[in-house]
Amino acid sequence: MNLEAERSQLVHFVLSTNTSLECKNIAASTLYDVLHDIQYRKKWDTSVIETYDVGKLTANTDVGYYSCKCGPLKSRDFVTLRSWLPLGDDYLIINHSVKYPKLPPKKECVRAVSLLTGYLIRPTGPKSCVFFYLAQVDPRGSLPLWVVNKASQYFAPKVMKKILKASEKYPEWKKKHSPQHKPWLYPEQISLPSIPLSELSMQNANELENIDESSVSESKDYRNGDSEDDEIQNG
Repeated sequence: MNLEAERSQLVHFVLSTNTSLECKNIAASTLYDVLHDIQYRKKWDTSVIETYDVGKLTANTDVGYYSCKCGPLKSRDFVTLRSWLPLGDDYLIINHSVKYPKLPPKKECVRAVSLLTGYLIRPTGPKSCVFFYLAQVDPRGSLPLWVVNKASQYFAPKVMKKILKASEKYPEWKKKHSPQHKPWLYPEQISLPSIPLSELSMQNANELENIDESSVSESKDYRNGDSEDDEIQNG
């Protein structure tokens, strides 16, 4: 394909997914803990570069930072406002991107936008649940068509597969790593600094860099499937 033809297949898109999965042998409470536990995420999320909680607004709302590898594309990062709430027997977590002056975009990453990301966990038994996942993400940039096709087809299944695999191993891992420390359940354990709401604003995607990654071609690894190692690190 010549350069002009390749450029004609550049696409700016918003990745949208809304899916669910039945989880056998995984308690709803365990899945909820895995989605919250930032130290454990560093073990199972092979895409993560850096992730940390920045500060809190309330006992169940905080600001967080997350950066990740994106295969042959430039790395992306997010600054999000996240809220969580047990709803009877169900668990809900939602987030969206915000602007925070103390965390401006970095040169080594493209600042992407979570328009809305949500997880709903509904128990179906003592050790089973249904996992609902919704995501609307603007990765920013003009991307080759092959990236759009891959992301649309594989993004949600890959994310859910990783989370479920991590959930299977979480109880044993947690026994060895501060088993009583769960600030998402026990607000008195939260040690984050407070962030005034006045310091945050909605992140408008159009205000961010719109990077042209037209020179990125599909590698052999990505043509043949996911090249990342999904094994959870020991420790």
